[in-house]
Amino acid sequence: MTVAVAEPVLEPLLPALTPWLRTRRWFGAGGGALDSVRPVVVSVVHDEAPVLVHAVLGVPRPDGTEQLYQLFLGLRRALPARLAGAAIATVPEGRWQGWTLYEATEDAALMGVLLRSLAVRGRRDGPRLERTSAHPLPVGLVPRPLSADQSNSAVVYGDRLLFKIYRRPEPGPHLEVEALRALTERHCARTPALHGTLYTDAPGGERLVLGMFEEFLPVEADGWQSALRQVGDCLEGRDSAAPVTGGFTAHARALGEAVAEVHAVLADAFPRTRVTPEEVAEEARLMKRRLRLAAAEVPALDRYRGRIGALYDDYARHAGRGCPVFAQRVHGDLHLGQVLPTADGWRLIDFEGEPDRSAAERAEPQPVLRDVAGMLRSFDYAAQTGLAAVRKRSADRTPGLRLRHARRAEAWAIRNRRAFIAGYAGAGGADPRCHPVPLRAFEADKAVYEAVYEARHRPDWLGIPLTAVHRLAGVRG
Repeated sequence: MTVAVAEPVLEPLLPALTPWLRTRRWFGAGGGALDSVRPVVVSVVHDEAPVLVHAVLGVPRPDGTEQLYQLFLGLRRALPARLAGAAIATVPEGRWQGWTLYEATEDAALMGVLLRSLAVRGRRDGPRLERTSAHPLPVGLVPRPLSADQSNSAVVYGDRLLFKIYRRPEPGPHLEVEALRALTERHCARTPALHGTLYTDAPGGERLVLGMFEEFLPVEADGWQSALRQVGDCLEGRDSAAPVTGGFTAHARALGEAVAEVHAVLADAFPRTRVTPEEVAEEARLMKRRLRLAAAEVPALDRYRGRIGALYDDYARHAGRGCPVFAQRVHGDLHLGQVLPTADGWRLIDFEGEPDRSAAERAEPQPVLRDVAGMLRSFDYAAQTGLAAVRKRSADRTPGLRLRHARRAEAWAIRNRRAFIAGYAGAGGADPRCHPVPLRAFEADKAVYEAVYEARHRPDWLGIPLTAVHRLAGVRG
């Protein structure tokens, strides 16, 4: 049961909790003032051992604003060996002094308690569930955490239900929940069905979306993993057809069709507007500003500023000549890791948008070609990542073999990019081949974004977007 908090439950835990926060993939405060962490919302979901505490913390940002973080915390007198990896610290004082504080999403018992608690209708305290489906929650299924290292967390119940936890909750309507609810209501076959939204009321009456429960789609590998495997087959000759067909082109074409279908449903569910030439010119100016800021952070981009900026200017002139540009709700961060090859075809997941962009930016309607450009960049990423993996495990370092592998990787990316575009156009989407100017500008903008992301998070990968920027800028040598 959820217990109303009448005492400072979380404060005694903060000294043990704050050092652990810095180790989390989803924690982005960097060198922020963790000594000023503020409990925003706290509830004891289960008051008997093992204890389950839900909390939303406010952490000051350097600019004076506050970033919210959501935690599910477990407390046990003694932690069993199976949960040793989830341990955070021993509680130094307070009600649970001497108990072990740990990450509760790793504990099947507590995640089962949480689901049963949420199934109780009419609750008015703690996290609450707003149902989308009329079907009862499958409270008897065994939960397990998903181990993917992401900016959010996820728990799967059996093989039916996925609980996605927003580690950085934001007040107001949530972009992904809005999109998935609309797609579910329109029976879109290319996305998982939404079952419910987890929320709480923050001080001041603001509704805070904490997560969602959606249909779980069991697959052996996502689109990225599947593509990497095919790249390896192509480069190393394990698939006799791979050097000719790319080994993935039928999948790439089907993926293009699936993306076009989702775009069509989103266009029906949300407003679709024509962007004025003035608005396109302003967007081109913002793209150039992002390029300037990116070059300041990634100096290797500086030599391309003139040529890439010219692509953005071409986009503005293109719209100024009367070429129509339409904007609508899109996926916002489309790549091979956001699609799943299920038995019923491709499904698109994770409609939150690019993680390093503000909520306001992510909520803005965009041309569908931005999603297309994101997927085209992902095929290039898969080819280059697969090439690096093949080179790493190959004992043959002769120049001839390295060149052959590089050419095959480039050909793999080209074939699958073309197949994706053909599938998208064939399913009724705006043919990207008829809009080369905006598509090239969006690809360049995406590659610049990727360069900044890789410089911050994965410096060893920086060469991939820089190579794309070099190609898009048309630089020789």
